[in-house]
Amino acid sequence: MKVFKFGGASVNSADAVRNMAHIVQTHLESEPLVVVVSAMGKTTNLLEKLVPGSPECETQGQTLRKQLEDYHLGIANGLIPNDKELVGKIQSLLHELDETIATLQPLSEHYNYNYDQVVSFGELISTTIIAHYLNHHGINTQWADARKLVVTDNHFREGRVDWTETAERWRAMSEQWNTEGSAPQVLLTQGFIAGAKEEEDNLQFSIFNLQFSTTTLGREGSDYSAAILAYCLGAESVTIWKDVPGFLNADPKFFPDTVKINEIPYDEAIELAYYGASVIHPKTVKPLQNMGIPLYIRSFIHPEAKGSVIGNYHTISPETPLYIFRNNQILLSVYPRDYSFIAEDNLQVIFGILSKIGVRVNLMQNSALSFSICVDNNPQLIGRLIEELKSMFRVRYNENLQLVTIRYYTQQVIDRIVAGRPILLEQRSRLTEQIVVPLDK
Repeated sequence: MKVFKFGGASVNSADAVRNMAHIVQTHLESEPLVVVVSAMGKTTNLLEKLVPGSPECETQGQTLRKQLEDYHLGIANGLIPNDKELVGKIQSLLHELDETIATLQPLSEHYNYNYDQVVSFGELISTTIIAHYLNHHGINTQWADARKLVVTDNHFREGRVDWTETAERWRAMSEQWNTEGSAPQVLLTQGFIAGAKEEEDNLQFSIFNLQFSTTTLGREGSDYSAAILAYCLGAESVTIWKDVPGFLNADPKFFPDTVKINEIPYDEAIELAYYGASVIHPKTVKPLQNMGIPLYIRSFIHPEAKGSVIGNYHTISPETPLYIFRNNQILLSVYPRDYSFIAEDNLQVIFGILSKIGVRVNLMQNSALSFSICVDNNPQLIGRLIEELKSMFRVRYNENLQLVTIRYYTQQVIDRIVAGRPILLEQRSRLTEQIVVPLDK
């Protein structure tokens, strides 16, 4: 059994969905192909603005809701013109979205919960459209609700997987297939989303009509979803289909002369994902490494090309510097009010606040009297973070920054990247250089 994952760019139009269907059909085998799909195009960005508590929800809600509807109905009509059944399915999900938004309270302390309940509709709509299209064209496809199959705790926007129960649910589904001889050619499910169970059940797939709250696995978490399913099913491989030829040493938007890395060791991929390499989600590699499952990164534009593979290798091939850029960063520096040392008790308080609000640290550094962190400048979270820190500490911050990570650096490479900009924070190890600089000179 193989697992395929298709991101938003690979299903952002009717033509893109047709191309995706062609790739799927080309790889059909005797065992079901498990296909994980993201929201279409930039739908997640649009849905984020519809989350109660976001600034755009109240002022632009109706306009954004119309854009959402027109976009998906346009793709559906481009795939199967005048298909009333498919239109009805989309309209039903949109009505459910409207009802969900109407029940949520636009309070800052509820934002993470609200986010997961609303943003998840991107994946639900996209997979509904694609499953209908595949079945319409003779590919026996079963739509599966990831919220009933991937079980997490209630840590909203960053759900932590209950591996034992998730594996049990997938096992139960596989056993039902074997008993009834009902295995589809394609099992199609959503990436990024999961469910926090609120009631106990006896893990029988036939009674998976549970009460649950929707959770998500972290932004761009569809890769992680594919890895979770591969781990639970003991899959032969995972393939992530991207709009790039493979794992590149830098973002081609910044570097015109990128190098494709053909082979990447598991541990190197984990490091790169942690630092922010956009080609894979940070949590994707660990479950695959634990089971020895290779992860292929291939191009949906040129599906015949080999791409890159993450697996049990010793070094990257070819060896070359690797660059990771994170824009829209904010550098926060925290100081004790009484000029005491930044020690374990202060750090415990700071990290408790970070965990409570749900802010991920991209880089940290401390001295005797200060503790500095570089984080994504999310306006929904950073204001709360600063206010909470100010209640106990003095806080200073710089905005409009860029965090650059260079793996296998040289001084010449560092100088070229910095390009005369002031370095606000720097951290260097034997293999990795990280620097925080203004986005503009």
